[in-house]
Amino acid sequence: MLPPVPVPIAIDINAIKDKLSFQLRPWQRSFQFWVRAIDIYTGYKVFQVRVNFVKDVQKQEAMWERQHELAADKIFALCSDLGGFFLKIAQIIGKPDLAPAAWVKRLVTLCDRAPPTPFDVMKLVLENELEQGIDDVFERFDVEPLGSASIAQFILLLLAVGGSATATQVHRARLKGDTSDVVVKVQHPGIQDLMMTDIHNLQAFALYMQKTDIKFDLYSVTKEMKKQIGYEFDFKREADAMERIRKFLYENNKKTPVLVPRVIRDMVTRRVLVMEYIDGVPIMNLGDEIAKRGINPRGKVAAAAKHSCLFSVIEVALLDYGQVKDLPEQLRLGYANLVLAIANRDPLRAAESYRELGIETLSSCENGLQELFRLAETMFDTKLPPGVVMLQPFSDESSIKKVAVQSFPEELFSVLRTVHLLRGLSVGLGINYSCAEQWRPFAEEALSQAGRLKGGTMTLCPTPYMFLSAFIHWSLLYKNVKSRGR
Repeated sequence: MLPPVPVPIAIDINAIKDKLSFQLRPWQRSFQFWVRAIDIYTGYKVFQVRVNFVKDVQKQEAMWERQHELAADKIFALCSDLGGFFLKIAQIIGKPDLAPAAWVKRLVTLCDRAPPTPFDVMKLVLENELEQGIDDVFERFDVEPLGSASIAQFILLLLAVGGSATATQVHRARLKGDTSDVVVKVQHPGIQDLMMTDIHNLQAFALYMQKTDIKFDLYSVTKEMKKQIGYEFDFKREADAMERIRKFLYENNKKTPVLVPRVIRDMVTRRVLVMEYIDGVPIMNLGDEIAKRGINPRGKVAAAAKHSCLFSVIEVALLDYGQVKDLPEQLRLGYANLVLAIANRDPLRAAESYRELGIETLSSCENGLQELFRLAETMFDTKLPPGVVMLQPFSDESSIKKVAVQSFPEELFSVLRTVHLLRGLSVGLGINYSCAEQWRPFAEEALSQAGRLKGGTMTLCPTPYMFLSAFIHWSLLYKNVKSRGR
């Protein structure tokens, strides 16, 4: 009897490679981050020693500019190559009111650089979530995704932007039997785990930086960022927030000052969100739109046009609600008190508000109260001091160098980032205004309802832009909007 013929074992080498590559991806990503981050950091530390030997101020400034340009190229490469969460970081730090000009010039181009996931992959996610084929649901579906946009980016009607966060891909489509277009947001598959890897690396880096270079509780900020990233991966939560805010605006105003896209409720899952499409041009491209009409974007006519867009009746829409957040009552009222302190230029009240909010500081200068107030303005107001075109919160003369922030409540990061976004927006448009002054009536209302308004009279009749600015702010920090009906 002949022995049995052995059955050959089929080994899929490519499948093994793909599985191994997938498992090693977080480690490879971490390695790339640390190699590049250490290179950028040590480059600055070595430069600081070298520039101290140069006595000429103009030469020092030229050297700093060149160093910032070198660092900007490296930061750009890091964020562009790793993508995902680091594109979000680039959008946060690449604001003209915060970072060196060389950084801003380089990083601003990353806003639309989120690499698209192949359509076949996104199609599979979409069909699995909707449990239907694309051709069964949509009359038309654009394969090419719309440009990416940061969280809480703003649009004007006819001056608008369509986009998504770096965790999602956005397509324009039309449902069968409908006459208007919709936006389809689909999550990039597998990106949540990578973002968690990125935030853990950033937390470790933040811990080191706050011990050696920056007197600020960066670690608490990164903890809140980690929570907010989780929010972005729950489209059901985002759809609920959109509907709550839309209902409030449309029920309490004859004409809503802020447009909110309508959600297609039966086409919302945790990973897919379908909503009304609003066409337009990014608000930060307002200067370009003015230039197309033959007007100098830096001239008086353009300035008047920008002022008109922001302070009059032109409609504005807010598209992305991935990080809408409820503030605890005590924190909300404490922040309202801080808004009034800044608007009224009251250092004592600002210090009181800091204590109430749980912001623990340590002053190392004689005029500690005034520096604390300057710090409050830097962190929580949009207005730039006279003659200042860019804040430098980490310069030697900055209040953050003189007043250490030893503890910062995680929940307040949403507030901090909202102010930061608004200040970057206003600087980019060439408009200098105080959000604290704009929000004064809403802060007074909140404190009055809580029986905590101290002296003075209520500021009545907020302007349309006051309402818009406040809505943009409070939509991210949403708290019982029904109680604020007018």
